[in-house]
Amino acid sequence: MKIPNIMTANEAVKLIKSNNRVLIQGGSATPQALVKAMVERASELKNVEIVHLHTEGECGYTHPDLRESFHTKAFFIGGNVRKMVGNTVDYIPIFLSDIPSLFREGYMDLDVVLVNVSPPDKHGFCSLGVSIDIVSSGIEKGKKIIAQINPKMPRTFGDALVHLNRFDACVLVDEDIYEMKFVPPNKEEQAIGKNIAEIIEDGATLQMGIGGIPNAVLTYLTNHKNLGIHTEMFSEGIVDLVEKGIVNGSQKKVNPYKIISGFAMGTRRLYDFMDDNPEIEMNDIAYVNDTSIIRQNPKVTAINSAIEIDFTGQVCADSIGTRMFSGVGGQMDFMRGAALSKGGKPIIAITSTTLKGVSKIVPSLKPGAGVVTTRAHARYVATEYGIAELFGKSLKERAQSLRDIAHPNSREELDKAIFERFGSSLMVK
Repeated sequence: MKIPNIMTANEAVKLIKSNNRVLIQGGSATPQALVKAMVERASELKNVEIVHLHTEGECGYTHPDLRESFHTKAFFIGGNVRKMVGNTVDYIPIFLSDIPSLFREGYMDLDVVLVNVSPPDKHGFCSLGVSIDIVSSGIEKGKKIIAQINPKMPRTFGDALVHLNRFDACVLVDEDIYEMKFVPPNKEEQAIGKNIAEIIEDGATLQMGIGGIPNAVLTYLTNHKNLGIHTEMFSEGIVDLVEKGIVNGSQKKVNPYKIISGFAMGTRRLYDFMDDNPEIEMNDIAYVNDTSIIRQNPKVTAINSAIEIDFTGQVCADSIGTRMFSGVGGQMDFMRGAALSKGGKPIIAITSTTLKGVSKIVPSLKPGAGVVTTRAHARYVATEYGIAELFGKSLKERAQSLRDIAHPNSREELDKAIFERFGSSLMVK
């Protein structure tokens, strides 16, 4: 298939004009060559607004010296832009499932969209590969689409396919896809993984992200049966379970026998597993994170993380006090979807303390901290010391349950706070 509109990256980014809004595909699919070329044009541009979920790699457009050329509004704060929040980067609080509606319903016009895609098939269709999430809606509504066509991008299906005729400029690159290396879970994460695995039932549909705790959970599922995957993102921890037949999707009511996700991050092993694999459907996040879809699957077990939790069950997952750290993301989409699923279990999983030994279970959240999951939505909280079930419990009962899974060094202080708040002592287990 002949590729039209081929040009260099420097030529392609000339489609970006001053006062434009530019959406950058994120995660492991961040189009590095296009981003670099755009930044190199900084002296020619004024007031370009950059929007994206978290991205990987260099993000020169956030440099303070380029503030007259670029400013960024992030829907989720990745590590590469975190230090610039409040300077050249601002944050938009929004449920992940709602972001596509910003584009589709005209709240946020997109002048240019930068994407990283696979080479076309014989019919002219390229694939967005490992990151579909919000970018599929961006392509649908964007005025100009610039694509770097990259043989390293795995070919995936679902909502990932885009025809060449949608691209206003095509840049041929041979660029490695960002790899997130596997870090073995530490002993606390292993204990949490074991605790969670014990309440995951055969036939459950799983949502989990990346990191030590999700990886630990997956390692303890080797004796489970007929698990399914419907998740906003996944990493290579599921590959072994698929290859062993433990994850097969046979019990799912929506998209049975399919792994449904919006984006993926891992190593080349994961990307090779995804390549041309019809078992995997990478879909628009408005679908993946739709609670009305999630709830239809059985025993949805959603595992999400937090920064701190107060002892009434309020979950802060996006900020440290007033300092924005990450974002709302899809936590509430899946916490609510799992709660509505028959036999579902929405779980917040945290180590009991920070690396500095500060308790993550606290009497009150830090001043200015954001509540991502409300106390009414919180049902299960897991630490290395056990699982607290909060559904149907009073504030005082919740405080006791969470105190019991806090670090032993923190429990005396929590006991005092419980007494001060509720005016009576509770039985210490």
